Amino acid sequence: MSIDVTGPMNERYDEILTERALGLIETLHRTYDGRRKELLERREQRVAEIAAGASLGFLPETKDVRDDPEWRVAPAAPGLVDRRVEITGPTDRKMTINALNSGAKVWLADQEDANTPTWENVVGGQLNLLDAITRKIDFSTDAKSYALKPDEELATIVVRPRGWHLPEKHIQVDGEPVSGSLVDFALYFAACAELQITRGQGPYFYLPKMESHLEARLWNDVFVTAQDTIGIPRGTIRATVLIETYPAAFEMEEILYELRDHSAGLNAGRWDYMFSVIKTHRTRGTDFQLPDRNSVTMTVPFMRAYTELLVRTCHKRGAHAIGGMAAFIPSKDPAVNEQAFAKVEADKTREAGDGFDGSWVAHPGMVETCRTVFDSVLGDKPNQVDKLREDVAVTADQLLDVAATPGEVTEAGLRNNVSVAVQYLAAWLEGTGAVGIFNLMEDAATAEISRSQIWQWRRNQVVLDTGETVTTDLVERIADEEIDKLGNPDRYDAARALFLEVALADEYIDFLTLPAYERFS
Repeated sequence: MSIDVTGPMNERYDEILTERALGLIETLHRTYDGRRKELLERREQRVAEIAAGASLGFLPETKDVRDDPEWRVAPAAPGLVDRRVEITGPTDRKMTINALNSGAKVWLADQEDANTPTWENVVGGQLNLLDAITRKIDFSTDAKSYALKPDEELATIVVRPRGWHLPEKHIQVDGEPVSGSLVDFALYFAACAELQITRGQGPYFYLPKMESHLEARLWNDVFVTAQDTIGIPRGTIRATVLIETYPAAFEMEEILYELRDHSAGLNAGRWDYMFSVIKTHRTRGTDFQLPDRNSVTMTVPFMRAYTELLVRTCHKRGAHAIGGMAAFIPSKDPAVNEQAFAKVEADKTREAGDGFDGSWVAHPGMVETCRTVFDSVLGDKPNQVDKLREDVAVTADQLLDVAATPGEVTEAGLRNNVSVAVQYLAAWLEGTGAVGIFNLMEDAATAEISRSQIWQWRRNQVVLDTGETVTTDLVERIADEEIDKLGNPDRYDAARALFLEVALADEYIDFLTLPAYERFS
């Protein structure tokens, strides 16, 4: 075996970094890494084509898939029939217990946007998942102890591995870093797949950041190889795909088709989707320029087209449609809470009414609000996949109509983007990937849209509501002013440097987590 683990072998790491797990990683790397790299190159080719004047649209070469009325995805797997409330969060020990105990139907155990991929987090998170499944997990502070409820009350675990673009530098094959996606997938699969099957569920995944059905096909092939290697039936794995990139919105049906034997549905994101809108059309001037991010709600025309198409596509093929994140965190301020809960209730009411089968929250305190809304629509039914939404007919032009988004670019919006991005990056560099900021639970997606908007506004020489033009000097000055407000400015030196690197670079940096990850040994 020509695979090397260069990270330290801390206590109990041998329970995760087993010969079987490392053998699976080596097999997957040798079989699929070439295709992975080709698909990443294809992303760049598409951006270049769009910069030259091309447009996104529904693919003519896959029209037969979209037009075929017969095919369906596999029936919902055990533990994934009722998904009316899903909670998201990182795989640290406390969150693992709280998420599983939260009353949500599903826990998205996040090894991606809510996780800083330090070696300790990558392997330690897998140990926490293993301990939760085997009921060996506990956690205590001076004030409180945490333990799992009975199995029948626990949320179903669905693991989100890193995206195709991220490497894992601490595991190498022939001296080359392995895909972070394959590492996260294989470590969980090798340790926990059979344990989950014994418990009456299975190895379930959320797949992030895909941009095409060809990337879904790659995941499907990985699943087949992994199941054959470990010796469990094909189709045991189930995966929900986050439709959180602009290109993927035009290939929803094809993505379901490629994963149909392993599909558990699609999810509608928000911040990553807007981040992708900017990234995909970053050289196309103001036609794809967004106003202040907090003014871009899920009801603006291009976002509404995206969510309605997602529900229609999923239910047409017998798949679950899962709604977006309620990021609010309960506050000690009653007035803040009243406003936040009202917004969450309104957002979930819209989703349930549109036909979504469930939705996300970021905090256990929001589970009941989301559940109550979906209970009022679903009643005793586990989902509403039978709500076909045949009234929906979304065109490519509607998905592309970003210019119709109301709102303006303000100094307050610029300052909020700067402050949130710097605060988040400071925590990320310290090893924490999910951070409470301004009564919201933020992850990497928020930092991505924040820095991307600033990059776009500066490139387009946007004039703020104050009359000032967004320039390098203005962004640097506001960064210093916002950091001064936070106190302890020394803590933010590295975050400030990273933020300015990704927000003000002449050439757009595809993912801020790439230069951020380079900061770690």
